Amino acid sequence: MFRYDEIVPWGRSFEEYRAMFALSEADLARRILGCADGPASFNAMASEQGAFVVSADPLYALDQVEIRRRIDATYDNVISQTWENREKFVWRHFRDPDALGQARRQAMDLFLADYGAYPHGAYPHGAHPHGTRRPAGCYVAGTLPHLPFRDQAFELALCSHFLFLYSDGLDAAFHQGAILELLRVAGEVRIFPLLDYNGEISPHLDAVTQAIEYKGFIAEIVEVDYEFQLGGKEMLRCVRRGEVGPA
Repeated sequence: MFRYDEIVPWGRSFEEYRAMFALSEADLARRILGCADGPASFNAMASEQGAFVVSADPLYALDQVEIRRRIDATYDNVISQTWENREKFVWRHFRDPDALGQARRQAMDLFLADYGAYPHGAYPHGAHPHGTRRPAGCYVAGTLPHLPFRDQAFELALCSHFLFLYSDGLDAAFHQGAILELLRVAGEVRIFPLLDYNGEISPHLDAVTQAIEYKGFIAEIVEVDYEFQLGGKEMLRCVRRGEVGPA
C-alpha cells in the first residue's frame, strides 16, 4: 500500500487536466481557479493559450528554489512506491513508473519556470483582467478551507488530487468545509479523483455529497475520459441548483 505522511508536491500536465475535468473550449474561456494545483503545469500552459487561471496552494508561500527542493526530496519515494503498487494503475498513458516520473518532471519543470517568471502572492480582490495576458498574482498562497478570494471571483474551480485522495488524513468535515468554500468563490466546482491514493473510493464521498446537497447545491458524479488510477475515471461536479451540465 501507498503511505504518505504529508501532502506530496506532484504536478500534472495541461492535457491531463483537460481530460480529468472534461474541460471544453467554453470551460477554458471562463475565469478558472486551480485549487491545490501544487507544481502542475496547467496554469502555465492554459495561460499560454490565453486562458485566465489563478492557482492557489500553500506551497506558493515558498520560493522557486525551495519548491524544487521539496519536489526533489519526495520524487524517489513516490516513484518507488508506484513501482511497488503498479497493479493499481492503468498503464495506457505511461509505459511504466519511470516514464510516469519523466512526464511528471517535465510538467513540474514547466511549472517552476513559470512560477519564477510571473507574480505570486496576494490576489487583487475585484480584478477581472480578461483583457490582460496574466492576472496579477496568478500563483497565490492559499489553503482550504479558507481561501483569500472574494465571493464568486471565479466561474470554475478545479481541485486535482487533493480532496478525497488524502482521505486518511483529512476527515469528512474538512471535505465538506473545503467544497463549500470552493463554491463560495466559484460558480462551479470539479474535483478529481474520487479515490484515495490506494485506489479505494473515499469513505467520505457519500456523506460529503449528501451534506453539500443539503446546503442547496447539486453534487453529481460525472464519468470522464481519463483513467490512470484503476477505476479512477469519475469527477465530482458541484453547482448551484439550476446550473447546466458540463459543456
